[in-house]
Amino acid sequence: MYEVERAGCFEICARDGTARAGLLHTPHGIVETPVFMPVGTAGSVKALAPDDLHSLKAGIILGNTYHLHLRPGGELIARRGGLHAFSAWDKAILTDSGGFQAFSLAALRRIGEDGVTFRSHLDGSKHLFTPEKVMCIQADLGSDVMTALDECLPYGAARGVTSASVGRTTRWAVRCLEAAPRERREGRLLFAVTQGGFFPDLRAASVEQLCARDFDGFALGGLSVGESRAEMYDLVQFTAPLLPEDKPRYLMGVGTPQDIVTGIAAGLDMFDCVLPTRNARNGTLFTSEGKINIKRRAFAEDDGPLDPDCSCYTCRTFSRAYLRHLFKAGEILSFRLNSLHNLAYYLNLARGAREAILQGRFAAFRARIAEIYSRDASGSA
Repeated sequence: MYEVERAGCFEICARDGTARAGLLHTPHGIVETPVFMPVGTAGSVKALAPDDLHSLKAGIILGNTYHLHLRPGGELIARRGGLHAFSAWDKAILTDSGGFQAFSLAALRRIGEDGVTFRSHLDGSKHLFTPEKVMCIQADLGSDVMTALDECLPYGAARGVTSASVGRTTRWAVRCLEAAPRERREGRLLFAVTQGGFFPDLRAASVEQLCARDFDGFALGGLSVGESRAEMYDLVQFTAPLLPEDKPRYLMGVGTPQDIVTGIAAGLDMFDCVLPTRNARNGTLFTSEGKINIKRRAFAEDDGPLDPDCSCYTCRTFSRAYLRHLFKAGEILSFRLNSLHNLAYYLNLARGAREAILQGRFAAFRARIAEIYSRDASGSA
């Protein structure tokens, strides 16, 4: 047995260096950390159904406030019992704030002190996301973990712009905190998003300003926006130790197996990214032997499993030859089987890291992942 350090919604079960294994308590169950959260942008993890996610033992998925607000609408979902009932998902849901969409849809939006004014990418209709509105939408969705509105800047943003953005993100976060007392009394959690671009002192200032407030957890945002991997790792390793020890720490939208293991080593607990499902639809698969491009001719008559060390439905049932055939034929089943496997790999990666932390062998686990993914195993079509 391990000794538990508990504070509020989060308890730390074990440490191995700066890596942590914990338990996050949500209204829809306890989530073991480190954890990878499959991305269900529009209320669905692409190509998969809830029973697929149950088979993978996913404990929490991510929903997108921006996209669900535009279609079908938070109030419509609320009338159907919230996103859990609407999508038939009975475990935890984290929703983002829409801040990243404000960044990625820069041509369609304007940022001011009130919030983000944008035009829908669907029909051009005009919308205003204030901190209060974002909290209202997430309350309608019935999120277990809500996210405060933040401003995400592009890589290379000037220091003055970044400094002003840090202040605005803090003010928005405080307004979110003030707008969500009922939801928090019901046990829902509210995370703030630290920003600061690529200026360490501004990152530290953002952490200091936000961590002085009573948020339930803290996210590290504004990464994977065009910087080099080395720059991202430096900033992760600088910022993670500044975040409170007794609160969950979430690295937003980052991504490769190496990225996740590096984040865990820095002391981060929660991760999400579209990479496993997006790559699955493009025929790129993650395995215990490295990255595989299933389109390769070498797999045309390969009767072996995709990954001999994986027990997911795809690997238990189908050969590499069949998976290549499905992809080349453009069969929809290819999306499902590839997505099942890639998410199994990512979920097992986080579970494997947790087990290694509990057993005091995380350094060896991290070195193994780094060694596997330093090879170029993707080949050519």
